[in-house]
Amino acid sequence: MARGKQKLAGKWAALTVLLLVLPFCAPAACLAQDKALIVELEGAINPASAMFLERALLRAKEMGASLVIIRLDTPGGLASSMRTMVKAILNSPVPVVVWVGPSGAGAASAGVMVTVAAHVAAMAPGTNIGAAHPVMAGGKEINKTMSEKVVNDMASYGRGIAEQKGRNGEWVERAIRESVSITAEEAVELKVVDLVAKDLDDLLKKLDGWEVTVLGNKMTLRTSGLQRVHYHPGLRDKILKVISDPNIAYILMMIGMAGLYFELAHPGAIFPGVIGAISLILAFYSFQTLPVNYAGLLLIALAILFFVAEIKVTSYGVLSLGGVVSLTLGSIMLFEDVMVSLRLMLPTLVLVGGFFVVVASLAFKAIRAKPKSGPEGLVGEIGVAKKRLDPEGLVFVHGEYWNAVASEPIEEGEKVVVEAVEGLQLKVKRAGPQE
Repeated sequence: MARGKQKLAGKWAALTVLLLVLPFCAPAACLAQDKALIVELEGAINPASAMFLERALLRAKEMGASLVIIRLDTPGGLASSMRTMVKAILNSPVPVVVWVGPSGAGAASAGVMVTVAAHVAAMAPGTNIGAAHPVMAGGKEINKTMSEKVVNDMASYGRGIAEQKGRNGEWVERAIRESVSITAEEAVELKVVDLVAKDLDDLLKKLDGWEVTVLGNKMTLRTSGLQRVHYHPGLRDKILKVISDPNIAYILMMIGMAGLYFELAHPGAIFPGVIGAISLILAFYSFQTLPVNYAGLLLIALAILFFVAEIKVTSYGVLSLGGVVSLTLGSIMLFEDVMVSLRLMLPTLVLVGGFFVVVASLAFKAIRAKPKSGPEGLVGEIGVAKKRLDPEGLVFVHGEYWNAVASEPIEEGEKVVVEAVEGLQLKVKRAGPQE
């Protein structure tokens, strides 16, 4: 009986302690300390992937996750986006593990920096890392002078990050300067990454008890039994990932400008205007994530003004030529650090420039052409006098009978030419000899 009372008292004491502790424990911290956030990063590194990773790390902090695992497979990408991702990883209060996997994946170019910046860097068997020499978007080499500056800057940046994490900074510098690449096993041997893990299960098993330094504080990872929570990209991330490509953004802008220009030149077409407006909005949405050169953007806008002016001003093609030149220069200068593919740019310039010139010439002809209907369309028309005009009479013009007035007597049956329309009366004169 006494023993039963002691057990009951012990349970009440444990419950009391729990009730006293719970109010001082934040819900996220109490319920989510046993979770690992899994983030999938595949494809080129661009502003969309950088924003996605930043939100994922913020989500990990909010939910109190004990670990973030980034599964990486990338051919590289924009240097500016890579720096954003590296900064987010280095300043994350939650330990970040970058795992290059599965087998067949790779961390090339900008992916090297993201990998070595992690608190723990891991690779799957059959993967590779390296080839980090800077190039222009699309693989185009940078000119010699600029290349030297960019390579030196990137080499010091990569070496500094690697050495901060206790990794082989000398090899990282070689990967940038000489584009060397190594396998997962070689990376561990050279102390570029920390371990090789065949899958996530193997990774979590090997990470258990691993010591890391997060924001200057040492901590030991406890990964046994961690609940995995996958952080998936939303619709906004998927759309932004597609249109963040400079080539896609360029095409959207050109379609948008062509559509709106056609609508302005031919009011009432509606469909081109709708498509143009949507395309321009998407283009400007992608521009907020790309290094846009506003001089290039202004040159493209100036080209549109030249094409519009061609409709109103008789320049004999000078304005259209200026528009094509301005459009070409603006396209080349549109983005900083990245460049639209020449294979895409040249056909686009030919098609869009030709479209603008053709539409401008058609609109110019339409404006200059003699009206075909209405009162203005009667001026210059040839008719026949049906009643003697002295000075008033009746004429038959353009399939209709009109009251008319003439400055000289005109006999019935004579041909007349319309000089002006005054209300419901025509002012005519005797027609000269007709060829």
